[in-house]
Amino acid sequence: MIFTEENDYSVVLDACVLVPMALCDCLLRLAEAPAMYRPLWSQQILQEVASTLKRDFDRTPKEISWRLEQMQLAFPEAMVTVPGELLKGMGCIPDPDDRHVLAAAVVGRANAIITQNTRHFPTECLAKFGVLRQTADDFLVNQYHLSWETVLEKLDAQAIGIGQSREAVVAYLKLAAPEFCKLLAAHKL
Repeated sequence: MIFTEENDYSVVLDACVLVPMALCDCLLRLAEAPAMYRPLWSQQILQEVASTLKRDFDRTPKEISWRLEQMQLAFPEAMVTVPGELLKGMGCIPDPDDRHVLAAAVVGRANAIITQNTRHFPTECLAKFGVLRQTADDFLVNQYHLSWETVLEKLDAQAIGIGQSREAVVAYLKLAAPEFCKLLAAHKL
């Protein structure tokens, strides 16, 4: 990805939006050239992705390693190193196990955290650090309104990449991003 004024919006992608393959693929394609935003994550976030893929989806270590390596190869600038001492300053996050996500946002100067776990990231806490919280659905709706043509092109590329139709990709995204999928329904092939 090439960082330009057009894509200076940076977000930390929480593990819960990186685990579902269709959602992860969609989000990361929007960060490929021409990039609509800059993705960020930390080693702790990727460790959560790996453990969830193993525990909940029975993925092998080889499959997990390959997926995470591909993400890191595609976006080497996405990795944010979170100093352990910074976690102490994130006490307004109710679950200590989620503090590293806000810390990654602070270190990476992210505009937002994209997560499905909204209750884990109270708005008033994030506001202290100048960080927004968005669900994947909210984020994708915003990206659509910024450039629906680009979003459709990237969805079509995703569909081609998996040998499916755009409608199939939209069906895979419905649970995680229902409002986004409603917007896409207006664009039939």
